[in-house]
Amino acid sequence: MTVNDYNSCVNQHADAVYRFILKNIRDKEKARDLVQDSFEKLWMNVDQVAAGKAKSYLFTTAYHKMIDQTRQDKRMAAWDDAHTMSWSHSEHYSDAMEKLNQGVTRLPSDQRSVLMLRDYEGYSYKEIAEITGLTEAQVKVYIYRARVFLKEYIGSIEVLV
Repeated sequence: MTVNDYNSCVNQHADAVYRFILKNIRDKEKARDLVQDSFEKLWMNVDQVAAGKAKSYLFTTAYHKMIDQTRQDKRMAAWDDAHTMSWSHSEHYSDAMEKLNQGVTRLPSDQRSVLMLRDYEGYSYKEIAEITGLTEAQVKVYIYRARVFLKEYIGSIEVLV
């Protein structure tokens, strides 16, 4: 795909991609961001995408970015809706989160990345395997090993509280 093909693709498909995303998420600003991200990804892969396949690539990319955004919004909404006072206390300071973050930084990079994708981002084992290029079994092993390490690193929760 040439630069002219890319510019033509922007002119032809930007409005359609925007309307597709807006119809699904009903937020103009997020829709604009997702369209921008989709075109950015197309630009990053301009050498690998044929001009005839650009529309399909664009809509597929936009769809996946929309799904990722929706998942992130759901996690944030669930976190905001949680009644933090019902499960926390203010009598004692607990550095459990600091300890957990220190443990995560000590993990090998493969284990850390799959753990973050699974526990922080909410991806399935299959999706993580596709993203990282590992097998699904290897993803499960890395996540298991990371969790065992963190459990040993943190120690007993009673010690922290």
